[in-house]
Amino acid sequence: MNIKKHIPNSITSLNLLSGCLAVAFTFAGDFKPALLCMIAAAVFDFLDGFAARLLKAYSPMGKELDSLADMVSFGLAPAFFVFNKLLSLLGVPFTEIFSLDFSTLAVYLPALLCALLIAVFSALRLGKFNIDTRQSENFIGLATPSCALLIGSFIYATEEYAVLNLFIAEHIWILPAASVILSLLLTSEIPMFSFKFKSLKWAENANRFIFLGIVAVLGIITAIAGLNWSVWLFSTFVVYIIINLASYPLVHKKETPAAK
Repeated sequence: MNIKKHIPNSITSLNLLSGCLAVAFTFAGDFKPALLCMIAAAVFDFLDGFAARLLKAYSPMGKELDSLADMVSFGLAPAFFVFNKLLSLLGVPFTEIFSLDFSTLAVYLPALLCALLIAVFSALRLGKFNIDTRQSENFIGLATPSCALLIGSFIYATEEYAVLNLFIAEHIWILPAASVILSLLLTSEIPMFSFKFKSLKWAENANRFIFLGIVAVLGIITAIAGLNWSVWLFSTFVVYIIINLASYPLVHKKETPAAK
């Protein structure tokens, strides 16, 4: 029996297990362990590919299993982060949703469905990634782990800071609106850089170097200010999206053929 070929799939299975635990914790309202499970899933998601390359243990099953695990960890989990946070803000236990009167349910349901769009569009994103040959080096659209960790870190930050929790409670539309925007980014045609360095040349990696520099500065500011680490994690992914959106016009201009 060749144990080596099963190592990457075993790591992927740990990704899936971490995602399942993250979902479970969101229903319990324990967003910190839910976020930690999601971070663990992201680590396992990196390690399974690394192990497959190192051991040369690629397999069709591994590719399919990876997408299925990512769907749970970075699709279903972040959707339920938002879904259960909304229920908490609305003061409605999950077990009582469908016992609400129709007029109340009609008000709450659109916001809850917007939260679940994250899961639907993550599935579309993962399916697109599997068949899109353009994404071997960089991403087209926001990657599901980035989306998931942005959501998870923000929701956990609201638990740590009462003023932030009060703000989104008073502006309840923010979470559904953010869910819709992130869902659209997942399946967009906007190029998003990955962290595959082919060289250390500035011209080839300007966005990556700028991003890493800003992230380092944010880390220092977060530590000096005594802020919770979730603030740094959330800021990291916001900066990632902003840099990619800001550079998109330049990238698009380069790729557009000159008019004759």
